[in-house]
Amino acid sequence: MNPKKIVTLITGVGAPGTQGTLYCLKSSNMSFVGTDMNPQSTGRHFVDRFFPVPAPKDPKYLDTLLQICRECQVDLIIPQTTNEIEKLSKSKTLIEAQGFKVMVSNHQAIHQANNKFTLIQIFEKLGFPVPKTTLARTPDELIAAAEELGYPNVPVVVKPPVSNGMRGFRILKPHAWNAARFFAEKPSGTEIELDELLTIFKTAETWPEILVSEYLPGQEFSVDAFIGKKTSLAVVRQRDNIRSGISFTTTPLPHPQMETMTLEVGRFLGLQSVFGMQYKLDQEGSPKILECNPRVQGTMVATLSTGLNLIEAGAQEALGCPVESFPTPQFGQSFNRYWGGIILNGGTADVI
Repeated sequence: MNPKKIVTLITGVGAPGTQGTLYCLKSSNMSFVGTDMNPQSTGRHFVDRFFPVPAPKDPKYLDTLLQICRECQVDLIIPQTTNEIEKLSKSKTLIEAQGFKVMVSNHQAIHQANNKFTLIQIFEKLGFPVPKTTLARTPDELIAAAEELGYPNVPVVVKPPVSNGMRGFRILKPHAWNAARFFAEKPSGTEIELDELLTIFKTAETWPEILVSEYLPGQEFSVDAFIGKKTSLAVVRQRDNIRSGISFTTTPLPHPQMETMTLEVGRFLGLQSVFGMQYKLDQEGSPKILECNPRVQGTMVATLSTGLNLIEAGAQEALGCPVESFPTPQFGQSFNRYWGGIILNGGTADVI
């Protein structure tokens, strides 16, 4: 007799990382339920059952999710989006009291990890290098912080303390675009002049808090990490080709400094199971923290190339089976993302 399949609910199945998450779990004797705010999400074609859900901030979100869990007899919930992990971590005790495990850290850990300024302060407290950063709360503070970092002679980065993906991220540059670049390059949408940014912020109902940071010119890296009851591990990936914040080509490699920083800060925060951090090198080649993703990262599947399956380990740990150890990671491979598609024909879908 075949053992009963573990029913796993994957949230945000419209996210680019959905197929990678499912691929990592394909040998785990699971059936999959998917949810997404978009009823027409392409991710609905990759799971056994699909349900649209309200936005996490909607008062009906949690009740809707719990109803789906009861209807589908869900065993495990794996959230994939930043907004949902905040909501689910806050309600973790309530959800698990009803018999549904959630692959998410406690709320305090999630809340601190999602705040980029708090994260920088923790890195600094632990003695790790951080980008020079100021939290600006007024127009004058924004201007002063940018000028202190060398603007307009050098570029400066601005971003919200809490954001999802690249939303709100900009690089301040005077004369960001000229005619030659206009015709030669695709619009990246990341570069802006300070005066233009100030004009945009004036349209807000209240002046927003914004981080003003030194621009880091070096290579960018992502670290896939796991902290369990019995073992922990971090794998560094060089982000060779990035489009709209997503790694299209990434190469795992050994980097003891970033591995150590990631795990030490993760433990300090109280993060559990899988999470990720992103770093960039400064002018001297020192890695400095950009952000933490306290959830399954969109390209975490790339770590499979090292012989490690962190997403499967996270699911195993969440289901009450602590991971004893990991094999030694093997390096030398790279991961390349490619465009695919779905042909819809009535009630059928062909994935290409």
